[in-house]
Amino acid sequence: MKLKRVLQYAHELMRETLKDGDIAIDATCGNGHDTLFLSQLIGKTGHVYAYDIQEQAIKNTSERLNENNLHTRATLFQESHDMIEATIPREHLEKLQGAIFNLGYLPGSDKSIVTTPEQTTESVQTILNFLQPSGLVVLVVYYGHPGGEKEKHALLQYVERLDQKSFNVLQYGFINQKNSPPFIVAIEKKKAH
Repeated sequence: MKLKRVLQYAHELMRETLKDGDIAIDATCGNGHDTLFLSQLIGKTGHVYAYDIQEQAIKNTSERLNENNLHTRATLFQESHDMIEATIPREHLEKLQGAIFNLGYLPGSDKSIVTTPEQTTESVQTILNFLQPSGLVVLVVYYGHPGGEKEKHALLQYVERLDQKSFNVLQYGFINQKNSPPFIVAIEKKKAH
């Protein structure tokens, strides 16, 4: 298959954006797959800040990092991703190069605990304020759950209004699949002229 699945493409975008020494955010660490992936990309001198409101997600992510001897490359917060500015040291915020979100709920857990439109758009705005030129935010949008449509619409409304002089915004997804297939919204901060 030449067309990349949504998660494959999300990782490809991150791989093209992050390098050794970069600062990155996993806004919804879930089972730790993206935190691990980002921790590999940022090398020994970079750092990843990972967030999840669920204790089990933090535990799963911590175990995954420990199994791969990468626990020193990441700081985990059992907090909502809208706490980014309050939890990341200013010197790292000002070097932020990339962030990834998986919107929806933690696979295999309570489906009523979900990301919300208000927190998501607030977090994205905060990240964009600090994101370095050529930096990238990738949101994998799962919306086939209660509240998912509302979050999807709020996010799309928000990103459609971003100034094209400052940001490139891409939407990527399969449109002929059943059951609310996930899609990507990627936001690239343009270089200042």
